[in-house]
Amino acid sequence: MIDKTAIIYEGARIDDSTDIGPYTVIKDGVKIGRNNKIASHAVIEGNTTIGDNNKIFQFASIGSIPQDLKYRGEDTKLIIGNNNIIREYATFNTGTVTGNGITVVGDSNLFMMHIHVAHDCIIGNHVILANNATLAGHIEIHDYAILGGLCAVHQFVRVGESALVAGGSMVVQDIPPYLIASGDRARIYGINRIGLERRGFSKEEIDKIKNAFKIIYKSKVTTKAALEKIKLELNGSDKIEKFTNFIEKSKRGITR
Repeated sequence: MIDKTAIIYEGARIDDSTDIGPYTVIKDGVKIGRNNKIASHAVIEGNTTIGDNNKIFQFASIGSIPQDLKYRGEDTKLIIGNNNIIREYATFNTGTVTGNGITVVGDSNLFMMHIHVAHDCIIGNHVILANNATLAGHIEIHDYAILGGLCAVHQFVRVGESALVAGGSMVVQDIPPYLIASGDRARIYGINRIGLERRGFSKEEIDKIKNAFKIIYKSKVTTKAALEKIKLELNGSDKIEKFTNFIEKSKRGITR
């Protein structure tokens, strides 16, 4: 169903199974898949592709141009996957040519009210951004990460898989997988044990992650030496390999 007050531009491509509420505007270049529910007063524009089974609430702004003074009207993209929930006043920008030219959102994510996903961000799957969480440009948020309300993340920062960032945190460096961060500026406080248990991690896996955390954060050796120690003592675990690979690839440095 498309409400009679909605404004749908001729260049938009929308599957017949998608519902569109009153006064929503969908502009040229937008592609929307199957069984989406788009509430009233949303605006979807730009070179934006939206997958299937998403719920977009009223007053969301999807696909607007980047908040970047270097942007000169280039044809950049926003891609949103499947089964996402996007709540009121959420904003998602397209990419920039100084980045990858694309902003990417995966599947089964929850974006609460007033969140912002800036240009060139890459969001994985099963991510939660609570109310007023704000992402600057070029940020990576990996699968199952959770950002609490009123978080702000500096550009080019990465937040690892199943990391938990407490509400009100200001994040300026990478947060490795499986850890908890909090504060202004954010610091690491331990592993996200409850989150890992909920995902079905075994006690053995959690114990290895805890040991890896202690080696990195409490052994009082260089990061390079700590990584070598982890590989020597805790090898054979894909979870530990993901943890060490994330740290090795850090460009901004990890949150201490």
